[in-house]
Amino acid sequence: MSYKTIQVASEGGLATITLNRPEKRNAISFELIDDLLRALDDLAKSGAIVLIITGAGKAFCSGLDLEDLKGLLGRTPKQNLEDSEKMVQLFRAIYEFPIATIAAVNGAAIAGGSGIALLCDFTLAVPEAKFGYTEVRIGFVPAIVSTFLLRQVGEKQARDLLLTGRIFGAEEAASIGLVNEIVPAESLMTRARALAALLMENSPSSLRATKQLLTAHARTELDSQLDTAARENAAIRTTADFREGISSFLEKRKPVWTGK
Repeated sequence: MSYKTIQVASEGGLATITLNRPEKRNAISFELIDDLLRALDDLAKSGAIVLIITGAGKAFCSGLDLEDLKGLLGRTPKQNLEDSEKMVQLFRAIYEFPIATIAAVNGAAIAGGSGIALLCDFTLAVPEAKFGYTEVRIGFVPAIVSTFLLRQVGEKQARDLLLTGRIFGAEEAASIGLVNEIVPAESLMTRARALAALLMENSPSSLRATKQLLTAHARTELDSQLDTAARENAAIRTTADFREGISSFLEKRKPVWTGK
C-alpha cells in the first residue's frame, strides 16, 4: 500500500507509522487523515502486535494544515459535518485500535496533533515536546478531543486545558497523566522499541482481548458523546467568531471577537 503523507514500516510484529510532512511540521491535511485511516485499517488486519506512531523532522504534528484551515471558511454545513465525522473516525480509530499503540512524540503536538499523540496507549515525549488544545484561540471548539480528554485527566484539568487553550510542556503533561515517560531525543525511538519489545513478550491474543475489553467499556458512552461532539464541531464553523478567528490566524493579527 502506498501513502503520500506517511511512511509505514513493519518488522517482526512491530509496525511504525511516521507522519511524513516535515516541511509542514506534519500538519494534518485531509489527505493525511485518509492515509492514516487506510494504514490503521491495514495494520489492524496484519500480524502486527505493537504500533509506534512518530513524526518526521522536528515536530510530531502541528495541528491542521494552513491550506485546509483556510478552506474551512467556504464549506457547506453538510461538508462541515462530514469533516467533523472524519476527524471523529480518526481519533476513534487510534483510541480503539486493536493492537497496543505507542506515540513517540519528537516535538510539538498541537490541537489535532495532541489528539493523535495522547490517544495512544503509551505516550513517550522528548523534553522539548509541547502540547496544547488551542481551538478556542481561533474561534473553534475542542468538541471531539474534549470527549477523550475528560476520560484521561478529569473535568478540572480538562477545563483548564480546553478553556485557556494554553501550550503546556512535556513535564506538565506527564504530571497529569497524559505522558508516560520523558525521554531524551536521541533515545526516543530506542526507548519506544524497547517498550514495544516488552509488550511483545506478552500473548498477542491477550493484548488484543484486553484492548477490546477496555474499549468496550467506553463504547456506548462514546457513541453518544462523539455524535454530539461532531455536530458541535460543525456548528461552530457557521459563527462570525470562527471566521474571524481563522482569518486573523492566517493574517497573523490579533482577532477582534464579536461573540457571534
